[in-house]
Parts: sequence; C-alpha cells; structure tokens
Amino acid sequence: MLDFLAARSGGDTYEAGLGVRRAVLGPAHVARSLDGATEFDRDFQRFITETAWGKVWTRPGLPRAMRSLLVLAITASLGREEEFKLHLRATRNTGATREEIAEALMQVAVYAGVPAANSAFRMAKAIFREEEAG
Repeated sequence: MLDFLAARSGGDTYEAGLGVRRAVLGPAHVARSLDGATEFDRDFQRFITETAWGKVWTRPGLPRAMRSLLVLAITASLGREEEFKLHLRATRNTGATREEIAEALMQVAVYAGVPAANSAFRMAKAIFREEEAG
C-alpha cells in the first residue's frame, strides 16, 4: 500500500523521469529547461517529467531506440519541428541509427505524407551535417 501511495505522489516517478530525460536529452538541456521554468510553466515541466519521461519512457515494453524512433515519426508527422530536432539530436543517446531514422521517415512519407517526410529528411540532413562538422 505504501508503494502504491508513494507512486501516486509522483516522487519516485519524477526522479525516474528526470533520470531518463537527462539520459536521452542530455543533462545540459534538462538543466536549461528546469532552470528556465517560471511560475507560469513550472507545473508543466513537472508534468512532462513525470508523465512522458517517468511513466512512459521508463516502461519496459520498448527499447529506448524504438521509443526515440516513434517520437521522431510522430513529431515529423505532426510538423513539430522543434521537438523533432531536439529528439533527432537525442538519438546519439538513444542508440537509434541513421539508417533506422531514414526508415522511420519513409514510414512517415507513406502514412503521414511526403511533405512531412521531406521536411523531416531536410532537417535531419542539416543536423547530421552540423554533428559531422563538429
């Protein structure tokens, strides 16, 4: 019963989510997000850390690279460029390969439309060039 109540309080979920969020997005990004939080969005930062990172990304059903590819496909499909770029950069931490990313974007082309995939491929190529340049 105590374990159930502790999980409901969010303490363990928040800490677990914070760990995964740092591992995937990098400690510097997470620190900037949390340090930049104001009274206006502090609850939102806690919500995404607990819910997305602490309750979904910590589930055992999918490997981290697969979750990463799903996020890329969804954000590309929805035209969420900022999130797509953030999670594309995070693939260096998740283990998703460029070949897998390309395959995920091919799925986007078929199921969400060529324009969405075209835009995602363009952004990915630019980010890969940045990473290769140093």
